[in-house]
Amino acid sequence: MDSDVLVVDDSAAIRKILQRVLRQTGLAIGAIHEAGDGVEALSVIEQHPVNLVLTDINMPKMDGLQLLASLKGSAQWQKVPVVMITTEGGELKVSEAVRLGAAGYVRKPFTADQIKEKLAGILAPALPL
Repeated sequence: MDSDVLVVDDSAAIRKILQRVLRQTGLAIGAIHEAGDGVEALSVIEQHPVNLVLTDINMPKMDGLQLLASLKGSAQWQKVPVVMITTEGGELKVSEAVRLGAAGYVRKPFTADQIKEKLAGILAPALPL
């Protein structure tokens, strides 16, 4: 079964790159939705339930840690895996994300292989035709 994904980043370019990388992973990816910040992400996920959220940490309005805490605090969304995609080099924010329940993190700049490796244990591979 294909997994729907929500990509959350305040950079439209990063969102497009992540969408392209997701399509190249060979994983069973369905619809890919996007949002520019955590507030928008919560609105999108209400309308389009997803199986995975990839989010930046540093964003305006609501950052990735606040989004993660909000999702994990919701009975409806607490089981959705959230992977942090970040330039954040400090262990403090990364350890905070793990404490809040992040399924993992990938540092920017990332490669397609890093994304695939991180998501392989979370999402099912695409079935061969």
